[in-house]
Parts: sequence; structure tokens; C-alpha cells
Amino acid sequence: MILGIESSCDETAAAVVRAGRETLSNIVASQIATHARFGGVVPELASREHLRNIVPVVRAALEQAGVGLRDLDAIAVTSGPGLAGALLVGITYAKSLAYALAKPLIAVNHLEGHIHAVLLEAAAKEGAPIETPETPILALVVSGGHTHLYLADYIHEDNTDSSWHYENVGRTVDDAAGEAFDKVAKLLGLPYPGGPWIDALAPHGDPKAVPFAFAQVKNKVGKQRPAFEAGGPEPKTMFSFSGIKTAVLRYVETHDLKSSCSARQQALAALTAPRPSDAVALCDAQTLDLIASFQHAVVGDLLSKTFRAAGALDVRSLLVTGGVAANSELRTRFIAEAAARNLPIAFPSLALSTDNAAMIAAAAWPKLVARDFAGPGLNADPSLSLGRG
Repeated sequence: MILGIESSCDETAAAVVRAGRETLSNIVASQIATHARFGGVVPELASREHLRNIVPVVRAALEQAGVGLRDLDAIAVTSGPGLAGALLVGITYAKSLAYALAKPLIAVNHLEGHIHAVLLEAAAKEGAPIETPETPILALVVSGGHTHLYLADYIHEDNTDSSWHYENVGRTVDDAAGEAFDKVAKLLGLPYPGGPWIDALAPHGDPKAVPFAFAQVKNKVGKQRPAFEAGGPEPKTMFSFSGIKTAVLRYVETHDLKSSCSARQQALAALTAPRPSDAVALCDAQTLDLIASFQHAVVGDLLSKTFRAAGALDVRSLLVTGGVAANSELRTRFIAEAAARNLPIAFPSLALSTDNAAMIAAAAWPKLVARDFAGPGLNADPSLSLGRG
């Protein structure tokens, strides 16, 4: 049994997972109420809230699982990427537990955790080997802080050394997709986090009303393109979402929507518990068309580049994970495209799409088997990368 601890951004989480497949508990303390009035995560406040929440969250996870600290086989914690101060809260607590209990400490990359959120549920549902779905896998990790494409494979090197290997084959050069959702929502006077609000409002507008386009991303001098198999094709899999955010801003300015956005923000802020239905009533048809067109364009860019990479790399299955994987239009369009290509696709449940600790404990299981433990010098790495490329 592995206790997982996650504190990379604005959610303090702890979970107990057995053998990488059976979730005994999964507790998440959200900080949305703390950061909502600022329209985004304030790092200093996030660290303070983690300090307040870490002990009760871990206690609740152990109680829900029906286990004690001595029953654990290892302590796993997110070591990066993320906010430095937030990461340090989880790491310091995990190191203290591991030392006091004389248990192994396992460092987990947050991005790998998101991939294992899907693998965890697949293994629990099917009772299949932990490497399901069928490898090699193309994984799109898309959230508020990340938009990455990974080629993932489970390599059986020998009877004692089998592990997951990752190659980064696509990434954003500026804003992550989820960040663009949040910033556009804030611009339009919608609450934080903005992604769910845009997702709820988009069906009320015309997704073809505003023609958004994405410019071709060019590599900077001296920068290598994402790595692909030797001799294979190199599709354009670099993402950029700052341009469409700017395009929405210009649309708002040129169509005199700023005053209505401000009025909408004030009206929703005055409500105790605003709902999407309240926002619909505060949006005119032009604004709803803008929201629908923005979401349609972002999902389309994610879809076209992901499936272009999937075809070039001849993968056996596709995973879409991270907070933006909860977006309903994204799920619908990705599932339809995967079916047309006869490519198996999997998403995490909505509960495991956002940051959680069950995914951290699940990702730690292969490392426990391989005895890949962290030392006492483990520190936060806010810019930690995953795999090659």
C-alpha cells in the first residue's frame, strides 16, 4: 500500500492505493474559494493553504482507507513540476513521514501521475496488467499548467527491471490550453476556474460564428523539434494558445463588449453560489457565439495535432488526461475521431481528471517494484521534465 501526496498547485491531496490498481482512499482539499477572487492561483496563498491542509488531509486519507501509518509500504510525493512553495509543503511532509516510519520515499513527476490516473482506472476496471491500455501509447496531458504529448511504453527489460519510458513529442510554447480557458473566462467576466464555465456556456452559441486560426509554430534558432522515431515523419505538434487569447481580447474591444463583461462579472460576484444558468442569462448571443467559437477552435487544435502525431508514431492507443480532459466537447470530438480511425482511446473519470493523489500513488507502484527510491536530498523541481525530448 502506497500513500500518495500531491501539492503541486492549488489542491492538497492524499490517497492510499494498493498495488497501483486499487484505490482505498482519495481525499482532495480544494483552494478554489481562496483564489477565486483573484482570478487565478496566488502562489503564496497556495503554500499557506497547503500548510493548513496537509495534516488533516493525510489523516482523512488513512481513515477512509482503514489503515494506519505502519501499514504503509511506501510514501510517494509529487516532486515537480509545479509551484516551488506548494511542492515543498508536500515533499517536506512526505520526507518526514518516510524518515519517521523507516519507509521508502518515492518521487513522482506530476505529469506521469496524470497518465497513471487513466492506467489506474483501466487496471481496476478490467483486472488487467498495469501496462494497459495497449502500448505504445500516445498521451495528451492537457491542464491549466500543461499541454504535452508523450509517447509512453512499458518496457520489459528483464524479470526484475521493467518500467515505463516516456518521450516528449509535443508541447506548448507559451500558454497551456487550460490557462487559455481561464484567462478568456476572466476576460469575459466569468468566475475562476474558467474552463468549466466556458464548457457549460459553449453549447448555447454557434461554434462557427467567429473564425479563429492558429499560426504555425516555428522553432527558435538552436532549439530542436520534438523527437520522433528515427527516420519517421515529424508532424507539427507544437501548441500555442496565447494568440487565440489575444484574438478574443481584440474581438471584445472591437465589438464594444468590455462594459457587458464587467457588468457580468459584478453580477455573478454578487451571487452566493452562481451557476452556469445564471451566466447564460447574463450573456447576449454575440458573447455566447464567441465562447462557443473559442472552445471549438482550441479543441480542434488539440485534436488535429494529437491525431497527426498518433498517425505518425503508429501508436496502439491514445490517452487524454488532465483537467481539460473533463471538457465535454473535447471528449465528444476525440472519441468520434478515435472511432473513425479505429484507435482505442481512454480518459480518466472526472474525479481523476484534476489534480489528485491517487494518480501519484499509482505512478509510484512501478517505482516501488523497481526499488527506485528518492534520497534524503529530494527537493522541489518546479520545471521538472518527463522523459526524453
